[in-house]
Amino acid sequence: MSPSSAVAEAAIARPSAGRHTLALFKSELQLVFGRVRTWVLLGVLAAVPVLIGVAIKLSGAEGGAEGFLGQIAGNGLFLIVASLGLSLPFFLPTAVTVISGESLAGESSLGTLRNLLTAPAGRSRLLAAKMVALAIFCLAATLTIWVAGLIVGFILFPVGDVLLLSGSTISLGEGLLRALAIAVVIALSLLGLAGIGLFVSSLTSTPLAAMAATFGTFIVLGIMSAIPQIDVIHPWLLMYGWTSFADLLRDPPYWDAIGRNLLLQAGYLAVFYAAAWARITSRDIV
Repeated sequence: MSPSSAVAEAAIARPSAGRHTLALFKSELQLVFGRVRTWVLLGVLAAVPVLIGVAIKLSGAEGGAEGFLGQIAGNGLFLIVASLGLSLPFFLPTAVTVISGESLAGESSLGTLRNLLTAPAGRSRLLAAKMVALAIFCLAATLTIWVAGLIVGFILFPVGDVLLLSGSTISLGEGLLRALAIAVVIALSLLGLAGIGLFVSSLTSTPLAAMAATFGTFIVLGIMSAIPQIDVIHPWLLMYGWTSFADLLRDPPYWDAIGRNLLLQAGYLAVFYAAAWARITSRDIV
């Protein structure tokens, strides 16, 4: 056999980089959604609309609540929006903090990260797979609330045409689509925090330390956003535009604030993903 033939046969037998990449992405999704902790977090998120819906139903009235909570008794679809909004300040960020903090630090603590760093897929692809898995978890988290809110809202309350914040009315079908769009926008709003968690996770081999540091960063940013004396930097803080999802319930939707929020999240994600990439490609993580 000639040398050229041997090389050709070896090239055919060797798995392609694309196959390694797909296998790596599949493996990461199995790792994230194969943990009991992930399903516990999703279960807690699913319980949010259940608790809200049952509480309002048992009260026998709207209880004088304002905003989306005050509209749930009249239209169960608002249970989806209210649950997503109430989960955004704490429950959703906590879930993202746990999963992102464990992404690299968890592998390092188990001793599997060193093997992954030398795998054919490469370090850059490994980091990309981790980030994609985190993004899918963010979407799964918000869709869990969406589905639970949909089921509970339709069981406990009347449903019908949706009265928007601008005063106009849209059909139930369009209202469901807008609620789904809200879930997607909120999931995208969590990507900046996921990027921070991924970077912090690359700095340590202790998952709990990574989770605590990420959540601590989130708390500090939240405190800074509540200090009026530094309002000049508020538009640059991570959660400044998180409530812009409500603009999807206007006719027509206001896209300016939503666009600025998503652009801000993209900036945070780009900075901290680049920092995580520099960390993971420049040195061994044990």
